[in-house]
Amino acid sequence: MTTPPDTLWLTPNPELKCLNHSLLCHLSRKTSIGQWEYQQTPDEPNSLDVAVVLLHDYLKVHHRQINLIGHSTGGLLGLMYARKHPERVKSLTLLSVGVNPGIDWQAHYYVQRKLLPCNRGFLLYNMANSLFGNQDELTIRKLVNLLEKDLDNSASPHSLLQQAVILPIQVSVPLLVCGSKDDMVVDSHQIQSWRNFIKPNSSLFRLWECPRGKHFFHHFYPEMVAEEIVKFWDAVKDSSACNSLSYVKGDGQSPLKATNHMTISER
Repeated sequence: MTTPPDTLWLTPNPELKCLNHSLLCHLSRKTSIGQWEYQQTPDEPNSLDVAVVLLHDYLKVHHRQINLIGHSTGGLLGLMYARKHPERVKSLTLLSVGVNPGIDWQAHYYVQRKLLPCNRGFLLYNMANSLFGNQDELTIRKLVNLLEKDLDNSASPHSLLQQAVILPIQVSVPLLVCGSKDDMVVDSHQIQSWRNFIKPNSSLFRLWECPRGKHFFHHFYPEMVAEEIVKFWDAVKDSSACNSLSYVKGDGQSPLKATNHMTISER
């Protein structure tokens, strides 16, 4: 029987997994880490419930807890799993997941698609600029291609017909919520409002905001994000209190060791 890693990155949107690579490399120096992917076929219903079941099938045969990490829809999947199977989760780290966890870039895209008389390509071009900041023209085109594939293949709960509304999900596992101050999809209010929806028996809870980096801040500043995640893991390991609640807010004074320049490899 294969032993699972200590940490599992949840990927229900595999088209965008290239944006996670740098952070995974940094985290792999501190823990054994694997990626769990889920991709719907065009004939399957648009539901993360199936992904929760399949994830549990993977984890239930192993008799130890695991750290879960997810960005956007991956974080929503982690929340759903941690609520249903908290005994399996050592800690949960959410990146770009607001207190209303269903809000993702696709929700913004479909709202604009309904309101604006623009075609898909034009809107995706604008979304790429909003999500990643100023990039050269070749990079923007590659990003538009990634976003278009994500629209077609990810497990996001949204579609052109309906934008799902998902209420806050409370979990009792140690929880780290990370966001970016300049994220136009999951803004600072969505991140900070997590403090109002944490169960009293949460063993550890932290919030952290990256000074900048937009929706995919973990791609631009992987070292800084990895440092916060590792500090959280250390706190979980060292903490014996069941109700220690702390709030950590990025003060904008930490040196940023990356720029917003991107290199997207051809697939």
